[in-house]
Amino acid sequence: MKIKNIYIILFLLSTQLVFSQEGIPVYSDYFSGNLHLLHPSMAGASGSNQIRLTSRSQWSDQDESPNLGTLSYNTSLSPQSGIGLILFTDRNGYHSQTGGYLGYAHHLLLSRSRADLNQISFGIRLGFIEQKLDETQFDLNDFDPIIAGIIQSSSYVNIDAGVSYNFLNFAAHFTIKNLIFQNRSIYTDEYESNNQRRYVTGVSYGIDSSGAFSFEPSVLFQFTELSGEQTIDFNLKVFREMRFGRIWGGLSVRRSFDGAEYLDGTEIKSQKLQYVTPVLGVYWNKFMFTYTYSIQSGAVKFSSGGLHQITLGYNIFNGKPSFWKQDMRDNGSLRPRYN
Repeated sequence: MKIKNIYIILFLLSTQLVFSQEGIPVYSDYFSGNLHLLHPSMAGASGSNQIRLTSRSQWSDQDESPNLGTLSYNTSLSPQSGIGLILFTDRNGYHSQTGGYLGYAHHLLLSRSRADLNQISFGIRLGFIEQKLDETQFDLNDFDPIIAGIIQSSSYVNIDAGVSYNFLNFAAHFTIKNLIFQNRSIYTDEYESNNQRRYVTGVSYGIDSSGAFSFEPSVLFQFTELSGEQTIDFNLKVFREMRFGRIWGGLSVRRSFDGAEYLDGTEIKSQKLQYVTPVLGVYWNKFMFTYTYSIQSGAVKFSSGGLHQITLGYNIFNGKPSFWKQDMRDNGSLRPRYN
């Protein structure tokens, strides 16, 4: 094994590919049509009951590789308000988290009707999370007073808050993850920093063409306050209307502003995180399905570094007013807030 392989873990821990476990990590779920999972202000924005089930796995050739599963539901209580519920499990090696979020969003319609939509939305959600560290498989031959050889657990709460603005086919979102965060002490007797705030902002614009195709370019930027880490996503979706509904494909490129040094033989090199994510999706009747595959680029990576994600969804209108149904044409409006 080359010397540089020893530095793989050090490199990955310094990038956004391995997120510190502080709630639901920000992957590409939003790109596969699940904006509510990322932005609490999107709860109930579609006017329908939306159910989304996501399963994500990565580095399948590695033991104890990361896996994330989420189940989200959001619905409107009225044209002005909505609620959302998220359940999730996140496993990464010997570390795991399970928990849930309950959120509320308020929508202010600034236009006379949704035909010329001009709306601002505010959202907040509270998370209850249990974190575990399984030490039962650790090698205890070498005594370490910190390792107890048991399953340690710690529960905590955090709060996300955000705001969204939609004007016709334009959308902008700003969310603060872990705005209020409770300290955890699962690893040592010392508490970690309670500053786990991550700022997420994104903009998108839907372009209706005269033909059967439509387009949606978007950008997402993330900033972690404590470490100063920054990443940016450049995205493009292409939609095609079909008799049964809609099919679409897209491409996302994530790039970090920060890098890490690694040793290649006797030469010191540096590398920044970058991975490319193609996605395919279909809306049929009230159902939706998307498949996402992320490919990491660069010299330092696992031999099979693919990240697979499948999202299943179902929209239930439950007799909502007719203007909701008009906005939700084909159950997958070009307007990104409704995907």
